[in-house]
Amino acid sequence: MLNVLEQESFRDDSWPLWDLIGVLTIPGIVRLKAIVSENMAGFIAGDKRGSDGIGWITTLAVAKPYRRMGVGRALLSECEKQMDVEKIHLCVRKSNIPAINLYFAEGYHQLRVWRAYYTDHEDALVLEKLIDKPVDSRRING
Repeated sequence: MLNVLEQESFRDDSWPLWDLIGVLTIPGIVRLKAIVSENMAGFIAGDKRGSDGIGWITTLAVAKPYRRMGVGRALLSECEKQMDVEKIHLCVRKSNIPAINLYFAEGYHQLRVWRAYYTDHEDALVLEKLIDKPVDSRRING
């Protein structure tokens, strides 16, 4: 089902089966799926393995019948929490306005552009979100 969702969402840019198997098995990857009425509504993966405090959302896909229902937003929010990093980056097609609007509404901003990143040479916007860490209000007595 993950392969079908990937194809539906990304067509020519969808990951090959081996890459999908990798995202499902590599340690350090946050993997979440959304199930609605026993159907896979969405999937997200986040890579938090870097030592630089930056995580990457590597894929976020929502099945067509479940788009604009908050599934993507919920997956993104939970993945961000579970990644537990200071910054999160992701790439999105320059023409994917619904996704860009979601990311901007969730606190992402444009960091840079990767020219001709996709197979059809469309640019990718690289977005970043700074994650607010809760402050520990306990005092240390010394």
